[in-house]
Amino acid sequence: MNVADSERVSSALEHLGYEYSPVIEDADVIVLNTCVVRQSAEDKAYGRLTSLLPVKRKRPEVVINLMGCLVGMKDNAPLRKRFPYVDVFSPPSDPSPLVEYLLQREAYSAEQAETARRYAVMDGDLLLPHNPGAQPVIGWIPVVYGCSHACAYCIIPYRRGVEKSRPPEEIIKEARSLAAQGVKEITLLGQIVDRYGIDEPSYPRLEGLLRQLSEIEGIERLRFLTSHPNWMTDELLRAVAELPKVMPHIEIPNQAGDDQVLKNMRRGYTADQYRRLVWKIRERIPGVSIATDIIVGFPGETEEQFQHTYDLLAELKLDVAHLARYSPRAGTLSERTMPDDVPASEKWRRFRALEKLQENIVREIHASYLDKTVPILFEEKIKKRWKGRTPTNKIVFVESDADLRGQILDVKIIRTGPWSMLGELA
Repeated sequence: MNVADSERVSSALEHLGYEYSPVIEDADVIVLNTCVVRQSAEDKAYGRLTSLLPVKRKRPEVVINLMGCLVGMKDNAPLRKRFPYVDVFSPPSDPSPLVEYLLQREAYSAEQAETARRYAVMDGDLLLPHNPGAQPVIGWIPVVYGCSHACAYCIIPYRRGVEKSRPPEEIIKEARSLAAQGVKEITLLGQIVDRYGIDEPSYPRLEGLLRQLSEIEGIERLRFLTSHPNWMTDELLRAVAELPKVMPHIEIPNQAGDDQVLKNMRRGYTADQYRRLVWKIRERIPGVSIATDIIVGFPGETEEQFQHTYDLLAELKLDVAHLARYSPRAGTLSERTMPDDVPASEKWRRFRALEKLQENIVREIHASYLDKTVPILFEEKIKKRWKGRTPTNKIVFVESDADLRGQILDVKIIRTGPWSMLGELA
């Protein structure tokens, strides 16, 4: 989501004549786009803001824009008081405050102003910012903003606001625009992407949107994230199974494998319901890869409850597990009502145990790809190797002197490991 927001900011600024600067001290405008889903991310944002003060003192004319979840959707007076040298505060997914500030600061033609305003608004127009290397192959389109589910630990509903689906015609227009600029793969984004259209009965649901997007010429692959077990419908699974352009990869967090912990988290399902959903996904979509998120050390989590999470991951053998140690977020239900009573050292121990387990699981899954030929969409060249992904979202590297960017080519896997695979053009 932040990548998509940052691209829109860059595009709007380029229409005002700005160019990307690789050296932050040389920039005329500095945009810090923030994430606060974890305390460590918020702390990093504060540290980065503090590091910009010497730049502002040396060059007072520099415009500093703080954007994203740290600003949030509500009153940000405390932030303004703490960081008086920040010129503009922009809520998530809204470059407009920065554009308006710059338009008032300098003289621009009416045409420039109109164009910049147009590209700062999420109405379907998106011109990707200039990339000094090459235009990107992967595109990101937010389809649902905010969240109305409110898990006990999650700050997102408080910072990004209530759930709001974008009009389908805007999304399709944006996808066509990306396709015209060379993008081959699009990922649809939402805090709970499966809930697309629930707040607007006249809109299609996610499966209907995927069917419409599949008809766009030039778009070769479609993905979506992140899903929630409660809204992963049979209709959506049918669309993934039937539509060739929709990749067989599902991101569906379980967060914990113990029923009491899940209840405390306000997730709305049991461990067995999650288990049965994984079975159903694998039955409906042969060869699918499944990714999950897991939080360890949630308030009150006992060793036995953690073991239930460990055992569930060991049983299901999921392709990806994004692991996190619980950190209280001010204002959330868990922060207000549940003591953070699992010691930091114990959180780390549980984290490392799952990390080691998952490494072995992925090593085993990747080994099954050895000597197989799979279609790879190549994204970029890193040193001497081209990086691409399988339909199941696994990273594959290939050595080649040819320009493979944006091509889907058959690759034979010749070496596997827990984090990536090595192949050669078939």
